Parts: sequence; structure tokens; C-alpha cells
Amino acid sequence: MNYDLELDHVVEQIKSKGAKKVCIQLPDGLKQKADMIKEELELKTDARIIIWLGSCFGACDIPDGLEKLGVDLLVQWGHNAELRMGQD
Repeated sequence: MNYDLELDHVVEQIKSKGAKKVCIQLPDGLKQKADMIKEELELKTDARIIIWLGSCFGACDIPDGLEKLGVDLLVQWGHNAELRMGQD
């Protein structure tokens, strides 16, 4: 199954917010695409991409400790592959 992960939209958001460190949060079914997502976003932006490998149960499941990591932007893909974006 192919998903439209809307990476161009994510690139636009990273650039428009001036984010330098971005955390990507994926549900288990999309984690095999983590390397591809990281490579594409780092290639097209100046941001450092961090992949959160913990659980992801939707937009309410925000990883603890993002502020300690200095994350500027959190990008989440939920279980239905819908793009959700939030900023600390």
C-alpha cells in the first residue's frame, strides 16, 4: 500500500517555521519508512531530523522530553496516515 505522506508540505512547514531540530513521530505501520522520511527532509531543509521510536497513538500522545532535546517542531503521522503538525 502506498501512502501520500505529504513530505512537500512538511518541508514547507519546516522552512516557514525556521525549525532547526524536528522530531518525527510515526505509528508502527509507518516506522519502516523512517529512514526515507528522514533522508528526504534533511536533504530538502536545513533541519536535523530525529525519529521518535516510542509508541504513537495519535496527536494526544506527545513524547515526553522534547523540550530537553531542543526540538523546534513535532510532526506526527497518525494511524490513518493523516498528517498532523504541532509546534512546542
